[in-house]
Amino acid sequence: MDGPPGTDAEVPDWFRGLGVPGLVDLHVHFLPEPVQRKVWAYFDEAERTYGTAWPIHYRTSESQRVATLRDLGVVRFAPLVYPHKPGMAEWLIEWVAEFAARVPEAVPTATVYPEPTVSRYLEAALRSGTRCVKAHVQVGAYDPRDALLDPAWGMLADAGVPVVVHCGHGPLPGDYTGLPVFEEVLRRHPRLTLVLAHAGMPEISRALDLAERYPRVHLDTTMVGVGFTLGSNPLPPDWTARLVDLADRVVLGTDFPSIPYPYAEQLRAIADWAQAPGLGEPFLRAVLHDTGARLLAQGEHPGGT
Repeated sequence: MDGPPGTDAEVPDWFRGLGVPGLVDLHVHFLPEPVQRKVWAYFDEAERTYGTAWPIHYRTSESQRVATLRDLGVVRFAPLVYPHKPGMAEWLIEWVAEFAARVPEAVPTATVYPEPTVSRYLEAALRSGTRCVKAHVQVGAYDPRDALLDPAWGMLADAGVPVVVHCGHGPLPGDYTGLPVFEEVLRRHPRLTLVLAHAGMPEISRALDLAERYPRVHLDTTMVGVGFTLGSNPLPPDWTARLVDLADRVVLGTDFPSIPYPYAEQLRAIADWAQAPGLGEPFLRAVLHDTGARLLAQGEHPGGT
């Protein structure tokens, strides 16, 4: 296969050379402007909170960020939103529905929070065509096992809509982070189409274990294997060997725009994994396009599997 892209400008020619029609990114963030500014302000304090600087590589206007994704060749993406307090989720779902309506590459998404209204607004979102859901256990600081969320997990399992869940300890542990906590949800809802954000970092081996035990568990590549995280979150020695049996359950995710490096760096990491025996170009095509396209298509018909 041709060498991976050295710059963002080289990305489209690289994936087209692999026979990939376009990138499908399941882990992108677009937020209402006031919320986006607060998120970036938090990252500006990363040296104090995380112990390392986190310069936002794509700190541009919303329209410029959409244009950047188009230039990169992203043909479909999930604009993920997430609340950090009660009463926020429904408003975010309404906002992202409007965003997806005016950006053809974006699919409608939703989010959840343990509150009495969660079943009502999630059901409404699914009926209106939500194709992906984000649950951010760390930022939301909630217990995913909360009884208020149980009907929501069941609803999502029945609908077959993928749920991108940030439940790992990275970049900082929370009261309810850790893959064993979310595995309790999976035991109750084993049919949940789960995408472990950041491959469960730093518990990457545990994330692989979950994917091996539950056939609907996927891993996204967000910030996995890039220079920024390898020092604190090294890949397990058997990472690529175990990916061989999970090749169709690894999906492209990047955390665009709030990443401290170019988009191409994530693609280089994935291309490096593909050099391992048993992976190769079929693995790249699945990660870059096919698996994400399949997952997002599962949400096209509410109630489908």
